Amino acid sequence: MPLLELSIDLPVLAALLAVAFFAGFIDAIAGGGGLLTLPALLTAGLPPHLVLGTNKLCATFGSATASFTFYRRKLFDPIQWRRALIATAIGAALGAGLAHLIPARWLNQLLPLIVFVCGLYLLINPAPAPRDKNTPIGKHRQWPHGLGLGFYDGIAGPGTGAFWTVSSLLLYPLDLLRASGVARSMNFVSNGTALGVFIISGQVAWVLGLGMGLALMAGAYLGARTAIRGGSKFIRPIFILVVLLLSLRLAWQHWFGSA
Repeated sequence: MPLLELSIDLPVLAALLAVAFFAGFIDAIAGGGGLLTLPALLTAGLPPHLVLGTNKLCATFGSATASFTFYRRKLFDPIQWRRALIATAIGAALGAGLAHLIPARWLNQLLPLIVFVCGLYLLINPAPAPRDKNTPIGKHRQWPHGLGLGFYDGIAGPGTGAFWTVSSLLLYPLDLLRASGVARSMNFVSNGTALGVFIISGQVAWVLGLGMGLALMAGAYLGARTAIRGGSKFIRPIFILVVLLLSLRLAWQHWFGSA
């Protein structure tokens, strides 16, 4: 399919750019921005595999901006998380490579339950206490953690940022702000790796993806700065709301067959 010959009306394009900006803002704070951009691209009439590749392109812009912002504020240390970074890249490459071969239906039907339970956990339990940034991170957990979520992001993807934030809070002694920094950085690695696979397979609408990517980047920059200024007290209610809405959206889509 000649990807540069996609015909999209100007009002539809404007709506897609607006959705991308808002998705970038939300994704930088709490994750789950893909739940906005994926349905929007499908509504615009793109084929499903082209939607996945184009969404990875614009998502990579947003996650790169957010992760760099957290890194500059010293809320993420790549050396400390190097095992998770490598594992995430490997998992994402494997997942994206198998995306056309293995149906993800069984995994998708588990997602609503997983997300909802995680949201309830955070709602019921108090926010984690701030930790000393020099406290050692459980290195043995980083390999399976990165491989699992990287693979999921490569083969499916919705809500990966939120999953990273929740699981990082559960597995490591992190406060919510630093867990968000980890999530945005790992999401960037998995997005970028999966994008490379989709580029090789020719499933990217470049003009549309780049336009949405710039809008998503602007939203992610604003969202990351807002999250850092507001701290965990600002992120927590937004994050819990996004997680619970994400679980309802996934349940409706994958349990009741509604797109």
